[in-house]
Amino acid sequence: MEQLSQSTRATKTSRRAQRPKRTGWRRALVGTLKWGSLTALVLVVLGAIGVFVAYQRTTIPAPNELADKQVSIVYYADGKTELDRIAPDNANRESVPLSKVPKAVQEAHLAAEDRSFYENNGISVGGILRAVKTSITGEAQVGGSTITQQYVKNYFLSQDRTISRKAREILIAVKIDSQYSKDQILEDYLNTIYYGRGAYGIQSAAKAYFNKDVSQLTVPEGAVLASVINAPSLFDPALGEAQKENLQRRYAYVLDGMVTEGWLSAADRAKDANLPKIAAAKANGFGSGTTGYITAVVTNELTRTGLTDAEIERGGLRITTTIQKTSQDAAVEAMKDNLPEKVTGGLVAMKPGDGAVVAMYGGADYRKSQLNTATQAILQGASNFKPFAVLAAVRDGVSTKTRFDGDQPQEIDGTRIVNFGGISYGMVDMRRMIGRSINTAFVNLNNDIGPAKTRQAAIDAGIPGNTKGLDDSLTNVLGSASPHVVDMATAYSTIASQGLRTKAYVIKKVTSTTDDFQYDAKPEPVRAFDADVTADVTNAMTYTVRTGGTATKLQRLDRPIAGKTGTSSASKSIWFSGFVPQLAVSIGMYKPDANGNALTLTDSEDTNLTGGTIPADVFYDFMQVALENLPVEQFPDRVGVGDNDLRPVYTPPATQRPTFTQQQPTNGPSTPGAEPSPSSPEQTTSTPEPSTTAPEPTTTQPPAPTSTRPPQPTSTRPPEPTSTRPPQPTSTRPQPTTTRTNGGRPTKPANPGAPTSDRVTAAPATTG
Repeated sequence: MEQLSQSTRATKTSRRAQRPKRTGWRRALVGTLKWGSLTALVLVVLGAIGVFVAYQRTTIPAPNELADKQVSIVYYADGKTELDRIAPDNANRESVPLSKVPKAVQEAHLAAEDRSFYENNGISVGGILRAVKTSITGEAQVGGSTITQQYVKNYFLSQDRTISRKAREILIAVKIDSQYSKDQILEDYLNTIYYGRGAYGIQSAAKAYFNKDVSQLTVPEGAVLASVINAPSLFDPALGEAQKENLQRRYAYVLDGMVTEGWLSAADRAKDANLPKIAAAKANGFGSGTTGYITAVVTNELTRTGLTDAEIERGGLRITTTIQKTSQDAAVEAMKDNLPEKVTGGLVAMKPGDGAVVAMYGGADYRKSQLNTATQAILQGASNFKPFAVLAAVRDGVSTKTRFDGDQPQEIDGTRIVNFGGISYGMVDMRRMIGRSINTAFVNLNNDIGPAKTRQAAIDAGIPGNTKGLDDSLTNVLGSASPHVVDMATAYSTIASQGLRTKAYVIKKVTSTTDDFQYDAKPEPVRAFDADVTADVTNAMTYTVRTGGTATKLQRLDRPIAGKTGTSSASKSIWFSGFVPQLAVSIGMYKPDANGNALTLTDSEDTNLTGGTIPADVFYDFMQVALENLPVEQFPDRVGVGDNDLRPVYTPPATQRPTFTQQQPTNGPSTPGAEPSPSSPEQTTSTPEPSTTAPEPTTTQPPAPTSTRPPQPTSTRPPEPTSTRPPQPTSTRPQPTTTRTNGGRPTKPANPGAPTSDRVTAAPATTG
C-alpha cells in the first residue's frame, strides 16, 4: 500500500513536471480576473447599499401645483420675438373620489396603461431599461412606465428627462407603493393625469369629451378617455382624421385588454366596437387670431420628436420657429384685405430646397374654428396640377416646344373636353398651354405621355400619394385631386429648387429651461427631378405671368415669377401657386356652407371668381412685402430638353374628334376666366392629412423611352386664327411645321362603356 502510494505521488509529480509553466501574462490574467470578480462583487454590494441609503433618505415631496409648471414659449425665426405660448389657460382640475368612477372605467385605464397595477411594486423593470437607453442615445421616448411612475412624474416631479430624475422617480414610486394603498394611488392618478383639451383629471375629461359627469361614463366612453392619455394630440379625433384613426386603433387595444384580463366579455366587446359619439372640442390655450394655427402645427411637430403632451405644455420649452414676423404679418394682411365675406383660405410660403415655412395663414381666428385651411382643409387642385404633366413630359424627353391641339370641343378617349370661354387655340406648345391654361391641349398631352406619369410626377414633386382623388384617369391633369395647400406649396417648391424636394417644417430649434432637451432642424433634400427638367418647366410656367397669360398682373412685381392659376368646377375652389428662386407660395380659397360643402365663389357682380383674381391679388400683396429685402434673382436658363430631337406635333385621332361645329370667337377674353375641373370639389372640412402614414414619394425617375415614331404626315388643318390669340413667343430655334396623328402611336380604344358624345368628365375649361 505504501509502495502504491509512493508510486502514485511520483506519477503526479511527473505530470506536474511535464506541464508547461505559466508565463507572466497568464498569471497576470488569472490575477486580474480574480480581482475583477472581487471588485465587481464589492461594487454590487456598495451599489445595493447606496440604493438602500438613497431609498431611506428619499422623501415624498410636496405635489407640484399646475401653477408652478413652466409654460413653453414659441418664438418667431429671430428667436427673440414671442409668437405665442403653449399654456392650457383654460386648464381645469376637479378631483373626485375613486368610488365615483365606474369600475369599468377604472379597468379601461388599467388595460391601457398598467394591467399588472394591483400586482406590481410600483415600477416596471423593462420600462426603466428603455428609459435609460432613451436618455443615453437620445432616441424618441417610448412608454412602459407603471401608473405609479406616471403619477409620480406628473404630480411630484418636473418633466425633464435626465437619468437622475428617472432614478428619483423610481425611488419615490417604490416608496409610494409601499406607503399608499393601490386604490389611493389610482384615485390620485385619475385626478391628475392630462387628457388633452385642457382637462386635468378624469372628471374634467368627462365633461370635455362627453359633456357629462364621470359617474355617468359608459364602458366605450371610459375606453376613449383611457386611450387618449397616451398622447392627446395624437388621439383626439377633433384634431383630424389621422387622430381619429389612431384613436380607433388604441380604443380597440384597450377593449381587447379588458377582455384579456376578464373585465369585459367578448360579446360586449363586439357590441362596443365602434367609437362612441365625442363632443366637439373647444379652443385650447393657444393664442387667438391667426397665431393659434401656427402653434397647433408647432405642437404637432413637437410630438414627432418624442415629447409628450405634458412635456410640451409644461416642460418650459423655448421653441424657435421658421416663421418670419414680417412675412407672417404680410400674409395675414393680404388675406384680410382681399378675402370676400364668408370666404376662407390658406397660404403657405416656404424656402425652396430647405422646406422652412416662413409664413402660414390657416384661418382668421383659431378660437372660433380649429380647422387649419393651410394644412387640414382639402381643396380640388384644378389647373394647379397642369405643371405636373409638363414635368412628366420633359422628364420623358419631350421638348416644351412640342405642340398639341388646343381646339375645342374635343372628345378624347371617350371624354368630352372644352376650354373656358369656348375658345379654340389651334396648335400650341407646352409653354403657351400653361400660360393660357388650355384644357384640350393638356388632356391631349396627358393622353400622349400617359396619365400615370402625370400622377407620379405630382407625387415626386410632393403631393402625397394618398391624396383624395389622385388617380390615373385621363383628366387627372385638370386637377381632380384635392390636396392641402401645404402640399401644393411643397410641390411647387420642388420645381423652384431645381428638382430638390424637402418636407415643410415650422420648428427651427428647441431648448428647455432645464437644459435636458435640445432639437435642431436638419432638412433632408431629396433629388426628385433633374435640374434640366425643372429649368424647362420653370421657363414654361413664366408664361402664366407673361402677356396673354392668366396672371399678367404679377408683372408689377418687376422680377421673374413662375406659377399657375387654378379654378375648380363652378369656381368652388380657386388657387394661385407660384415662386421666385428664393420663395415658393401657394394660396387656396373656398366658401363653405353651414355643412362644410363648397359654394360657388362670386364677386359683387355675381361673376364667378378665378385663380387669376383674388388668389393672384393675395400673392402680389404678400410678395411685395416678403421679397422686399431679397435680391432679384433670375431663373435658370431654359436648357431645351428634347429640342434636338423635337417630337412632331401631337394631334388626337380623327376618330375621336367630335362632329359638332367648333366655336371660334372673334375676340379673346379681356380678363382671366375660370378653369373648372372634372368634378365638383370635395367638402372642405376634411381633416389633416396623416403625414406620418402617407407613403414617401418615390424619387426614382423612369428612363426616357426611345422614340421610333414614323415620319410626320402633312397637316390638313387650317392655320390658327391670329385675331383671337396672343402671339407665340419668339425663339431662335426652328419650329416644327408638320403634324401627326396620335403621336405616330396606335389609337387608344375609347372607353367601351362610355357614351360617345355626352360624357362630360372634364367640365368647361380652366384658366389657371
